[in-house]
Amino acid sequence: MSWIRILTLIVLVMNIGIAAWWSVRPARPPASTPEREEPGVPGLVLLSELEQEGSESMPPAVRPPGVEASCFEVGPFMTQVDLRRAMSALATSALRIQFRESRAIVRRGYRVFIRSPGSREAALDIARSLSARGLDDYYVVTAGSEQDTISLGVYRDPQRAEARLREITALGFEPEIEPRNDEQAQFWIDLEVEKDADWRHPLGGYAGVSADAIPCSAEQLGESP
Repeated sequence: MSWIRILTLIVLVMNIGIAAWWSVRPARPPASTPEREEPGVPGLVLLSELEQEGSESMPPAVRPPGVEASCFEVGPFMTQVDLRRAMSALATSALRIQFRESRAIVRRGYRVFIRSPGSREAALDIARSLSARGLDDYYVVTAGSEQDTISLGVYRDPQRAEARLREITALGFEPEIEPRNDEQAQFWIDLEVEKDADWRHPLGGYAGVSADAIPCSAEQLGESP
């Protein structure tokens, strides 16, 4: 028998062996499921799930008989990222926990401007007069509800806005100051914990966030009567 026939026979035997192994190989074990939550620890709910349902409370833990509880309003958190982190940090010590959203008016600064004189051409005349007096930090609004007003700057500090007002007034113009406000979302956490529980340490610190005691009422913490 030539060496070519011997090599062909070896390859054929190997293929037969591989096919036999695939036919009898053990099936993969099913993927393990996550461990069930420990009793008394509220389950975590994704913020995206909570947003779809509105302000919903997490599954409540069973309060042991005779345990006293304290309730707090924690916030405001200015971003959903901070809210999510805080909810996760507080979940292990919470008897009940939920978040809610409110809207707040936030002062963004102060706008100094000259009111529209009534036409585009008149507004451009004022702009040319400002330029003739050595001012170049202004612009004429071209569209929207403030069209043809002459903007002279937006300032966070009211004192700087007042100084700008006096500067333009001294040049013979009649500028005005207008506060600029925006509506901003704020997030709050309503929390129930065992009395004297140390929940502040896991939470950590957030700028501008405080915790105020509130009644542990079913309405406050989202529990059905």
